[in-house]
Amino acid sequence: MIYFWLGMSIVLIVSITYFGITEGFNKWAFYYVYALLAILMYFVRKWMVKRMEKHQQFLENQKKKKV
Repeated sequence: MIYFWLGMSIVLIVSITYFGITEGFNKWAFYYVYALLAILMYFVRKWMVKRMEKHQQFLENQKKKKV
């Protein structure tokens, strides 16, 4: 799911740029917001995965200490 957002942002940037060149950026410039949201989602998901891995490691360490 992480790479979905990265791929989506690349597809959006390329397609918006193409349509901006062919039809004019006045019409298509606003759609870069969606590409930025996709990039933001990629980094948020990446951060959350790292955070979850650290939390799982912490829980395993706590479990080992109790035993």
